[in-house]
Amino acid sequence: MAAIGLERLTKVYSDGTRAVRELDLEVDDGEFVVFVGPSGCGKTTALRMIAGLEDVTSGTIKVGGEVVNDLPPKARDIAMIFQNYALYPHMNAYDNMAFGLKMRGLDRGEIRRRVESAAEILGLSEVLSKRPRHLSGGQRQRVAMGRAIVREPEAFLMDEPLSNLDAKLRVATRAEILKLQQRLGTTTIYVTHDQVEAMTMGDRIVVMNHGVLQQAGTPEELYTAPRNLFVAGFIGSPAMNLVPAEILNGGGSGRIAGFRPEHVKVGEARGDVVRCAGRVEVREYLGDEQLVHVSVKDTSILAKLPVEERIAPGQDLALSIPREKIHLFDAESGERVNA
Repeated sequence: MAAIGLERLTKVYSDGTRAVRELDLEVDDGEFVVFVGPSGCGKTTALRMIAGLEDVTSGTIKVGGEVVNDLPPKARDIAMIFQNYALYPHMNAYDNMAFGLKMRGLDRGEIRRRVESAAEILGLSEVLSKRPRHLSGGQRQRVAMGRAIVREPEAFLMDEPLSNLDAKLRVATRAEILKLQQRLGTTTIYVTHDQVEAMTMGDRIVVMNHGVLQQAGTPEELYTAPRNLFVAGFIGSPAMNLVPAEILNGGGSGRIAGFRPEHVKVGEARGDVVRCAGRVEVREYLGDEQLVHVSVKDTSILAKLPVEERIAPGQDLALSIPREKIHLFDAESGERVNA
């Protein structure tokens, strides 16, 4: 296994597009790091540069302390798992997993040992003789993972590996990937646009936008202390409320107040709180909780409340938010202005 280091990593395309801008990051040996951000933010480009599939405009990539900028992909000892699985349709699952090992000239016994071991880990032992068209989406995804595992690489790079699965299967498979990575201990960089995947899977999360690293930290750090407005609005489901500060306290011009829906309470609350009043627009019933959209001074505030709170559209509500749960951001720069 190996650590991965990125130093001022930059990618500029021939048309002048700056896809990645001076990205600095250290991924520890055995760490699971998730790159997350909207389409076009540079996360996949960064991953492809690490893999050797994109040329580096400037900066340095190190794997295990060795600079690999000029090494071809096959010499980097990194296995990549793609969004579309890229399985050979005319080969069965066993041969798809074994193909790369055969090309490297491993002997037949070692190939069988590695493939059967990976198949057992992934629950594929019973389908090794089947071709991809006879496998479910989840099984095809696991075959693609198996093909990477048998290489016993220094690191895994995963590019949106769950995006082709339905919602229920995505939830189950992300747990499988986590258990697998913890069992193997292989350094992993995982790319997704889904912040829920990022929050539930990563040891650390790297949030990117317009090719620039916005914040890197644990899921808890990004959730409780977002560095700027972009991270505040992107991380969390449902998203953080972001409103002009004067809506809450009548002052604070030039500031944006951010607070999580679960921190909005109904009724008069004791302690150091900020109070406001509004009218219910929409109520979303989710079984064990409800999402309530409240119109307050020409903006909308979302509250996540227990279903025991009897609330209906058109109802007037008094709301309170603990002051310690409110984040302040500069409206112009977007940067956090309070600790």
